[in-house]
Amino acid sequence: MGVTTFTHEYSSSVAPSRMFKALIIDSRNLLPKLLPQFVKDVSIIQGDGEAGSIEQVNFNEASPFKYLKHKIDVLDKDNLVCKYTMIEGDPLGDKLESIAYEVKFEATSDGGCLCKMSSSYKTIGDFDVKEEEVKEGKESTIAIYKVVESYLLENPQVYA
Repeated sequence: MGVTTFTHEYSSSVAPSRMFKALIIDSRNLLPKLLPQFVKDVSIIQGDGEAGSIEQVNFNEASPFKYLKHKIDVLDKDNLVCKYTMIEGDPLGDKLESIAYEVKFEATSDGGCLCKMSSSYKTIGDFDVKEEEVKEGKESTIAIYKVVESYLLENPQVYA
């Protein structure tokens, strides 16, 4: 068993508090609305949506995955930080025990934000995660961020 961590950043012209509210706080409502072709629904199966809660994301037929579950480890609304761990689901396959994520939104001088993301892959056995193997997941995450960013730019009153 090993742990491999990858980091990446995404710049947005949307304020950090709006991106945090859309992508973290209200994602269970917003993502099925903005991406119905992929996300069927997101539900809290344990807890109240705060740290310690477990959410399940169910995907539509267009997605290569059926579902995933993640546990919210830290939800720091003051510092715009969320840490959560994928604990179950198709993306883990038979080679990953879990994937821990950290997302932090920081203000930039132009009124937008820099989203700093890290993902730590906890493997089963001697499996070694390579960056090219997580490229598709990273690209999917960026695509989701871009869809949400566009929605927020078109709707400046939402999550203001």
